[in-house]
Amino acid sequence: MTHILVATDAWHPQVNGVVRTLTMMAEAAKGFGVEVSFLTPQSFRTFAMPSYPDLRLALPYPAKIAKLIEAAKPDSIHIATEGPIGLLVRRYCRKRGLPFTTSFHTRFPEYVSARSPIPESLTWRALRAFHRPSQAVMAATPALAAELRMRGFRNVVLWSRGVDTSLFHPRSTDLCLPMPVFLCVGRVAVEKNLEAFLNLDLPGTKLIVGDGPARAALERKYPDAVFLGARHGEELAEIYAASDIFVFPSRTDTFGLVLLEALASGLPVAAFPVTGPRDVIGSAPVGVLDDDLRAACLEALQISRQDCVEFAAGYSWQASARVFVEHALNVRPVLSEGEEAEFVADNPHLVA
Repeated sequence: MTHILVATDAWHPQVNGVVRTLTMMAEAAKGFGVEVSFLTPQSFRTFAMPSYPDLRLALPYPAKIAKLIEAAKPDSIHIATEGPIGLLVRRYCRKRGLPFTTSFHTRFPEYVSARSPIPESLTWRALRAFHRPSQAVMAATPALAAELRMRGFRNVVLWSRGVDTSLFHPRSTDLCLPMPVFLCVGRVAVEKNLEAFLNLDLPGTKLIVGDGPARAALERKYPDAVFLGARHGEELAEIYAASDIFVFPSRTDTFGLVLLEALASGLPVAAFPVTGPRDVIGSAPVGVLDDDLRAACLEALQISRQDCVEFAAGYSWQASARVFVEHALNVRPVLSEGEEAEFVADNPHLVA
């Protein structure tokens, strides 16, 4: 079997879009003869991320990174995250002249600026430098790809996502909550903009599924909302199916797998008209995108649930995995040091 090694700083027991994307893609890739294995924090000591104790970062070191890569003997290397593991795998590939691909999952500039005084421009500069040697920078949506190109990223390609319709689908279930139920699923953290949803004057119930550093404070501030904590598998699928509207208040997500999970479950979407939901939904009659989020929530109640199910059926993990594999294996010999220096000299605006 063809073997692709994916280096990622995000891994189980984390519950987020990066981990779900990688695991679902790897499972689907087996169907056409490709093995995807992972180099993860499970091979190293870890520490809690500052201001985000639920996330743990690895403490890798070059010798072990080299040992793990050489033992895997991959046909191709993909770096999924820009953390400690991603940095050392990048270093390993650069020192040995090995081609690699990367993917852009998270808007770190916005996340970092929400938690610290570090300006977004500085973080974007660091991300450009990280991805510059990549043979293909994989972006989830056309709008994100266009933005990355505008910001000076090279070799940007599309890699869309999928949804497991065998798990997420309409079913008969009751949450025993006042109707309608407006559901939000994801990390309970400042960058998810949950207060834009929780502050709305809506009928029925506001339901939050997920955990994170902001949960305790938000539960105290919004006692009328229902916080269920993290839910997975069939339990999560039943919650989707028993709700009425999926509310996506984030303005920074690059895609939002939860959008597809909700649609596959028959939930219309209410969101701001920003990159993630705009690219997933577009002009399809399965959601309402409006800067007035309350108006979007109420208008979405009129949308056909069957239309949502049929729309989500167009996204499969098999198609997503096939695109990923094509990008990961379509690599070229890397630039020599002289060629790289020439490119930098000719294109200073791209590497500044």
